[in-house]
Amino acid sequence: MSEEKKEFSTSFILAPVPVVLVACRHDELGDNLLTIAWCGVGCSDPEIINISIRPERYSYRMIKESGCFTVNIPTYDLLEEVKVCGTVSGRECDKFEKAGLTAVPAEKITAPLVGECPVNIECELLEIKPLGVHDLFIGRVVYKHAAGGLITDGGINFYGVELITYINGKFKAVNG
Repeated sequence: MSEEKKEFSTSFILAPVPVVLVACRHDELGDNLLTIAWCGVGCSDPEIINISIRPERYSYRMIKESGCFTVNIPTYDLLEEVKVCGTVSGRECDKFEKAGLTAVPAEKITAPLVGECPVNIECELLEIKPLGVHDLFIGRVVYKHAAGGLITDGGINFYGVELITYINGKFKAVNG
């Protein structure tokens, strides 16, 4: 017999969720990085990625006005860099420099890639939907990059790659 279910109050309703580094570039404000755990696939054809950002975040305006962003998938060995990007504001420092990460030019958009991440996804902003404390940024994938060793038959083989997830307010490693 299964255990009786009870209501819970935490806002974390899905677990685990992927942790990504979102990068953006703004003509006036420069480059920035944002650690996000509210990220997911919105559609497979056309390829759509959704990210949720609070309007008060520094990157919010940058992405809204530039019309693009990159989603960079970090490995667990980059956890300290990911934490830096999630705990300091781009208003106060250059996060690429502070975290020791490399901004690499993208193929199709102005937002940079994170060179140390094995997978980078370029997105054009399609729409922003206000939801509550977060707004949903809907991005169309325009170009995808992956480290050569991960590509198999045109897809990505994540087996053996230690990725970062977020569960109940904590970062965890997940092995592919």
